[in-house]
Amino acid sequence: MKAVQFSEYGDPEVLHVADVDEPHAGPGQIRVAVRAASVNPIDWKVRKGMMADGPLAAPVTPGSDVAGVVDEVGEGVDGVAPGDAVFGFAIGGAAAERTLLEHYARKPEGVSFEEAAGYPVAVETAARTLDLLGVGEGQTLLITGAAGGVGTAAVQLARRRGARVIGTASEHNHDFLRSLGAEPTTYGDGLVERVRALAPDGVDLALDTAGRGALPDLIELTGSPEKVVTIADFSAPELGVRVSSGRGTERAYHALAEAAQLAQDGQFSLPVERTFAFRQAADAQRLSEAGHVRGKLVLVPETPAGS
Repeated sequence: MKAVQFSEYGDPEVLHVADVDEPHAGPGQIRVAVRAASVNPIDWKVRKGMMADGPLAAPVTPGSDVAGVVDEVGEGVDGVAPGDAVFGFAIGGAAAERTLLEHYARKPEGVSFEEAAGYPVAVETAARTLDLLGVGEGQTLLITGAAGGVGTAAVQLARRRGARVIGTASEHNHDFLRSLGAEPTTYGDGLVERVRALAPDGVDLALDTAGRGALPDLIELTGSPEKVVTIADFSAPELGVRVSSGRGTERAYHALAEAAQLAQDGQFSLPVERTFAFRQAADAQRLSEAGHVRGKLVLVPETPAGS
């Protein structure tokens, strides 16, 4: 089968399409014929060696977000059968014609494979960080990078919890944030003053998804580093701010089914900004690394397996 891989750390050009062996579902796993795999910032951070503890040991297939059609079910798996459409977290890389999953949910009817492929990381991260912050009814939450994948999911889930949401984004994304129920403002110098103009009574909590140096402002606005969580600024511990990287055991996998139900009911969506063929993976990661993406970037195999 075909898969996107890289065999050394470096610029996007290290990505290439290779022939690899097909995986097979083990106990507790399913295999899917991939229809779409989304790109997340963690993908290019791994490719650049930013998350590495040492040299690259073997070729890596990037990606963790995937949507596809089940074609193999492992021992001990119930409630899913070949032919079912699902989305979830890929084991061993998402940008391949076939991949394995352990954590997944059924793809909602009426939601494309491309959109569903963007759900897993965005939804799980958003739910996990909102849980850490304790976001609930009547609170005011400030989200930086609110028009990105995680930000878009967090806005919608926080609104479902009854919170008021203020979100930072480029001006061309402000109408989009309003459509999600958030109050937009721009990022950068003067953020404290702009947010206080919107919320004179203050901000209860803040979620940083952008990592663009906003933490001191978020601490000032909330009054305490304990009321701020970041997924993108790893200098945060120096300021007393919690970092939620998703690399520990506390994961919000339950949020996949919640998002699927909300999407089925027309109450949740993640826009797809652009799709790329596997052979264009370098272009997709380059665009992700540049930032300012609204929603998700998605890779699709040239010839989907089993089609």
